[in-house]
Amino acid sequence: MSIKESYQIIKDQLPEGVQLVAVSKTHPVSAIQEVYELGQQVFGENKVQELMEKYPLLPQDIQWHLIGHLQTNKVKYVAPFIDTIQSVDSEKLLSEINKESGKHSRKIKVLLQVKIAAEETKFGLEISEAKQLFQQYINGYFPNIEITGLMGMATFTDNEEQVRKEFLTLKKLFDELNQLKPLKTLSMGMSDDFPVAIECGANSVRVGSAIFGRRDYSK
Repeated sequence: MSIKESYQIIKDQLPEGVQLVAVSKTHPVSAIQEVYELGQQVFGENKVQELMEKYPLLPQDIQWHLIGHLQTNKVKYVAPFIDTIQSVDSEKLLSEINKESGKHSRKIKVLLQVKIAAEETKFGLEISEAKQLFQQYINGYFPNIEITGLMGMATFTDNEEQVRKEFLTLKKLFDELNQLKPLKTLSMGMSDDFPVAIECGANSVRVGSAIFGRRDYSK
């Protein structure tokens, strides 16, 4: 199946109002350009180095989302152009983004990444930490960023009920924080579980392999 056909199949499954972040990590610039020409403007990358290599070679109106674990010492490289950092998993990282954003006189949009999966390998804030950071943000601690929502990754499992339970945990937190200050984005769901995520309230999904094909990590 071609990238164009795969992309259209995904788009046809998304209800109105659900944002598609096309996850282009490990895929070549040519594939990203092809999807861009189909009308896609929001792309997600995992690694700063890979994003820095691709960014200058692609249209400048692409909205880049960083969705992978971000080290504080690499924030400065993406601060001039990144649209959204979805993977904010510590106060230290949030402070660094705030600092670097200020240097460029812009506001970077961020999502707080909350740990909802049972797997130890997943990054993310505990629910109590996310609440605390959001309260600090409301109190004016991070003037150069905009917390636009939450992001979470479910456990990698065939147990749909477990995945649903984890997504609903994040939706509950989203609704709670939304009462304190309006939020826009609930980013949940990837190629294998985005339909369940949408049922649980996701309005942004991160889909890569279902569009671009399986990744070759040996390159």
